[in-house]
Amino acid sequence: MVRRMKWVEREFEFNLPVGVLPCVVERLRGTPARLEELTRGLPPGLLTARRGDSWSIQEQAGHLLDLDELHEGRLEDYARRLDTLRPADMKNRRTEEAGHNEAPLSDLLAGFRAARLRFVGRLEALTEEELSASALHPRLRRRMRVLDMAYFVAEHDDHHLASITEILRDARAGDGS
Repeated sequence: MVRRMKWVEREFEFNLPVGVLPCVVERLRGTPARLEELTRGLPPGLLTARRGDSWSIQEQAGHLLDLDELHEGRLEDYARRLDTLRPADMKNRRTEEAGHNEAPLSDLLAGFRAARLRFVGRLEALTEEELSASALHPRLRRRMRVLDMAYFVAEHDDHHLASITEILRDARAGDGS
C-alpha cells in the first residue's frame, strides 16, 4: 500500500471553475459523517494510541476541529479583502496542547460537526463574486480564491481521514485480523 505524502509536501493547482463549489461543499459537509463512521465502535485504547510521535486517531479528529477556527478566520480575511490570509500554526500548538485524548470522542465529533456546518453555511451564502475573491496563502506563496481555500480544506480533511485509515489498517495488521 502506498503511504500518503506529508501534508507540507503537497502541491496544489488552483484552477477549479466556480461551478464546482457545490461538489467541494459536499465533501466538506460530509467530513463529519466520514469521521464518525471511521471511529464508530473503536475501543478507547485504539482511539488514543500513538505511533511514535504521530497523533492518535482522537488527536487527528481533534485537529480537524481545531482548524475550523482558522478556516472561519480566513473567510473573514477574504471578506475584509486582505492581501494575505492569516497563517496556520505549522507547529500545531493548539492540537498538541489540547489534550484531545482525554476528551470524550463524542464531544470532539459533535464540536467538529457543529463547526463544520457553520463553515459550510458561510460558504453557501457567498456570491459568485465573493467566491472569486483571492488572497495570498502564506505558506504556499500562491494566491487562492475562496473556492480554492475550500478545496484546500477538503484535501486537508481527506489527508487526516487517510491518516486514521492508515492507523486502523496498521492496527488490524498487528492483531492478525
